[in-house]
Amino acid sequence: MPYRRNAENGVAMISAEEFLSSHEQMVREPSAPNSSNRDVPGKHPTKERRRKLSGGFAYSVAADSHDEDECKESALRLLDAAARSSGSLRDKLVEREYDAEVIDRVVARLEELGLIDDEEYARNVIRSCTARMMGARGVIRELVRKGVPRPLAERMVRETAQAGVFEDCAWELGRTVAKKNAGKDVEVCKRRFWSAGGRKGHAPEDLRAVSDELFRRRIYE
Repeated sequence: MPYRRNAENGVAMISAEEFLSSHEQMVREPSAPNSSNRDVPGKHPTKERRRKLSGGFAYSVAADSHDEDECKESALRLLDAAARSSGSLRDKLVEREYDAEVIDRVVARLEELGLIDDEEYARNVIRSCTARMMGARGVIRELVRKGVPRPLAERMVRETAQAGVFEDCAWELGRTVAKKNAGKDVEVCKRRFWSAGGRKGHAPEDLRAVSDELFRRRIYE
């Protein structure tokens, strides 16, 4: 119990209420241990990276949208996970809420270092597409979907077409359809071939040439 002096005996007890009232400036609620430092001179606020979900995958958004080093680290992690075109990488960095100018500088630097090469990336995509017997229109569609600039996609596909690759793909597709439908009516085979060729983006003239020759002569090898 707190004490106070009086005139008679020098010491007397006081109540807790009186003590607290007379010392109210001393009684302070302690600050929370995790409170923000934003108002404390010389202190920097703690950066917290929010999490988002996309396609079932979680990722962190930018703690500082203008932090170029942070953006570069994020870009390198994305490239380490999978090969990407410049357009695809830009989209991912925008998704993570980095500033557009920061993204431009980071992507340009990665291109200078050879870590992003749209032409080489496009060649790999074209090889994958032709292995699936796709046609020129289908390949362009796939390249653009993967972030390759359309002018580059069209040029690369045009060069591939000049080598006769898509004609070979159309013939391979025709033989595959014919084998799967061996013994069926020729018109059924043609219809299924045209349907498959359309889905894979082949030119009508290539499909017509294969259909007329392959199914007329019943060449199924």
